Amino acid sequence: MISTLSPGSLRVAVVSTWTAKDLPSFEGRTVVITGANSGLGLETARELARVGAHVVMAVRNTEKGKAAKASIDATSTGSTEVRQVDVADLASVRAFADTVDSLDVLVNNAGIMMVPHTTTVDGFENQIGTNHLGAFALTNLLLPKITDRVVAVASVAHRAGSIDLTDLNYERRRYTRTGAYGASKLANLLFTSELQRRLTVAGSPVRAVVAHPGIAATELQSHSGHPIFTFALKAGNLYAQDATHGALTVLYAASQDLPGDTYIGPDGLFEAKGYPKKVGRSGKAKDAATARGLWDLSEQLTGVSFPS
Repeated sequence: MISTLSPGSLRVAVVSTWTAKDLPSFEGRTVVITGANSGLGLETARELARVGAHVVMAVRNTEKGKAAKASIDATSTGSTEVRQVDVADLASVRAFADTVDSLDVLVNNAGIMMVPHTTTVDGFENQIGTNHLGAFALTNLLLPKITDRVVAVASVAHRAGSIDLTDLNYERRRYTRTGAYGASKLANLLFTSELQRRLTVAGSPVRAVVAHPGIAATELQSHSGHPIFTFALKAGNLYAQDATHGALTVLYAASQDLPGDTYIGPDGLFEAKGYPKKVGRSGKAKDAATARGLWDLSEQLTGVSFPS
């Protein structure tokens, strides 16, 4: 964020950097964060609990979740609880949503990255099923209970993705780890845009925003299932920012007064690292027709619709 001062004819550019120290109080507010037991999700949960939030740590592995909770509770003024959900399993998503009475902010953080071609229990390609369809279902099931906003976690990799509405789950076309991951992250942006459009038409005060962490060193890069991919991703972590800094964009998106469909990323070179700012997106991510088509297809596949 840059402001310009003009004492007389002198103009001085002042650069300010937003960090977690700038978070407002979340006292009395409830935040649900998927995948909150490690990486960006854990750091997001830690900081929001520190400023008073009640954080529901929605995790697949509750033992890991409890260990993460213990690491937060020692330094937080808020509170945390661990609940089980597997966003790659629609039955689990529905069961979890039924346990939530109300919340202010939903952070769809859980995801997988560049894994081998496998399918979810519901028969979806694993990356689109986990990163998009699970989050799509969870968001719409919780939407009547959300008071403030939905935050999606996307990636610069969305620029390499494409959406084929005739073969979303790679049943006919050639599968690649990177292509499917990019598609799932592109889906996050298209979903956010269409969600915000629908919220606006409905006159809802809830807003949908999206953030990406740049290149952040987390466990996400450890499950490619291929030694060369795993080595390359871990090598990239040597040049990445840590999860604490990577979570800043998510925290900013979750806490600041932003218009719906705002996209937040790091301010550094190629958006790889840095402090939060509004960033751009690919042309494919601005395609309203594809966004509507993806929404309709996602409703068909999940059996979950935008609440009326």
